[in-house]
Amino acid sequence: MRILRLSDTHLTREPGRDGEGVDTRGSLRRILHDCRELPGLDALVITGDIADDGSREAYADARAQISAFAAERRIPALFTTGNHDDRTAFAAVLGSGHLTADGRDAPDSQLHSPDGERAAVTTVAGYRIVTLDSLIPGKGHGRISAAQLTWLRTVLADPAPNGSVLAFHHPPVTVPGVAVQAALGLHDVPTLAEAIAGTDVRLLLCGHFHLQLFGMLTGVPVWVTPGVVTRIDLTATPGTERAVKGASATLVDLGGPHSPTFHTLHARDPHTGETAYELDATELTSVIAKLGPPA
Repeated sequence: MRILRLSDTHLTREPGRDGEGVDTRGSLRRILHDCRELPGLDALVITGDIADDGSREAYADARAQISAFAAERRIPALFTTGNHDDRTAFAAVLGSGHLTADGRDAPDSQLHSPDGERAAVTTVAGYRIVTLDSLIPGKGHGRISAAQLTWLRTVLADPAPNGSVLAFHHPPVTVPGVAVQAALGLHDVPTLAEAIAGTDVRLLLCGHFHLQLFGMLTGVPVWVTPGVVTRIDLTATPGTERAVKGASATLVDLGGPHSPTFHTLHARDPHTGETAYELDATELTSVIAKLGPPA
């Protein structure tokens, strides 16, 4: 089983460069172009922040580019929401987020939530891929609701032939000492850990942090893929944040003798490594206060 992992495309309504001087549509085109020769792909999984502004135009462009790549390889494309996404616009363009190789919205099953949460299941090569919705509207941190966890327990009650993979935006693991990750990552992590403990979940796939990161949750590997739009550079002064240009993705292999394995891919971009933006300690503290949970 081979999955191409994308996250954090951050497309906007209007084509062109964003406030950090990044051509977001161009970044997506570049990474897809540079991944075109990857052999044996079974699925494409995109973990949130599809749109930076929640616009339908952004979702339509993301769907067009990604579905074309998936259709050529006859593989499904599975999307989740992120903190920048808008559930109503996401649903209008991407439906459940689970698109078949021919572009239809056709999950094996999905959550029907009064809050419009996007959670669904698709089975690929015997692996059950479950996408969850960690979006808290208006906030930067995430949470997987009680309704989703109840639904997830029901889904996981019957093991899949080769096990389950969960995909959602906000990571339940952080780099020690990085305050912005602790504040704006996944909250109520123990409730998720309890829901997956003792089940067939083999892997958690996340995005949001715009960097590559590996950790464990209740014995289950967690992989955070770097962003398509930018990559966070942790060599910046502690307590500040620096993002650099250059689209990235991850190749995930499941089922081999060393499963799971992860390989980070970087687009061949002449601007890779150039600074996109920098936030000093005061600015970053303000971001945490605005987008994080109450003190």
